[in-house]
Amino acid sequence: HSVSLSDSHSLRYYCTGVLAPGSKLPEYSSVGYLDDREIVNYNSESRKYRPKVKWMEKVDPGYWKEQTRIAKGNEASFRHSVRTVMSRFNQTGGFHIVQLMYGCERRDDGSVTGYSQYGYDGGEFMSLDTQTWTYIPTMSQAQITAQRWNSPEAQMGERTKNYLETECIDWLQKHVENGREDLERRVQPQVKVSGQKKGDTMMLHCQVYGFHPRAVHVKWMKNGDDVPDYETTHTLPNPDGTYQIRVSAEVIPKEGESYSCYVDHSSLGEPLNVVWEPSNPRVWVTPVVVAVGVIILLAAAIGGFVLYRRKKADYKTTSSEYSVYVSLMRCH
Repeated sequence: HSVSLSDSHSLRYYCTGVLAPGSKLPEYSSVGYLDDREIVNYNSESRKYRPKVKWMEKVDPGYWKEQTRIAKGNEASFRHSVRTVMSRFNQTGGFHIVQLMYGCERRDDGSVTGYSQYGYDGGEFMSLDTQTWTYIPTMSQAQITAQRWNSPEAQMGERTKNYLETECIDWLQKHVENGREDLERRVQPQVKVSGQKKGDTMMLHCQVYGFHPRAVHVKWMKNGDDVPDYETTHTLPNPDGTYQIRVSAEVIPKEGESYSCYVDHSSLGEPLNVVWEPSNPRVWVTPVVVAVGVIILLAAAIGGFVLYRRKKADYKTTSSEYSVYVSLMRCH
């Protein structure tokens, strides 16, 4: 079977500090994901580190108390960090955001990798180069910070490497074991094909949704052969833990031609071939209102990770800013 369950898994954290007067956004939030599934979160309104999936309750009860204590400390650090960085930009008000994104992955072949990135107001401040384990300034204004982090005294890259390759991977493996039944469940995709007139051409859409696991192969075919040019979205998560994807192709239908959407997924005994019929759009299994799911997903994501593109400004690093970023190396 061409599409199989991957034994590659990732553990990722998104930590966000926000100064947004009147927005009703939490000042601080931390969200953890196993693969694309939200498993834990904390924010400055709940003030509790909480499981988001049932199987996370298998961890030691002391875990939640300890993680809540750490998260409260990070909430204070991020609050201070936003104002510290604002002062470097000579900003006194407005909407501002400090972000930390980091995580680790164990691949099919057993190798491990990780990443760590810091940002301010939607621009990347600096990131960890996992070849040299040194921090690389993305903006020229971050050079001083990177130099300090890479100094023999700080060795931040080495410290982060140790965390990503050991502690993070250990937790990844524990979470995968606890959630294996959920992670490896197989849910068959639902498929809807439709056509949209576009001048002299027809835009064919193949919406595939509600499937699990994530790996899927979708393409358009004409008379049994692959349609060479098509557009595809990313495979996006739904709020219920399943996934969706849409593949579109612009064609000029002619008499005697047959177009079909080919879908291969590990939950299927045989791949599906759903034929597009101009007068009768085919729906495979019961359709769902995917747009609603996307809206819910976006609303949920705002609580954990907000990305705004804003104008870059000069950034001057101080020793106090350095100590703040050290405290933000991990936020779960």
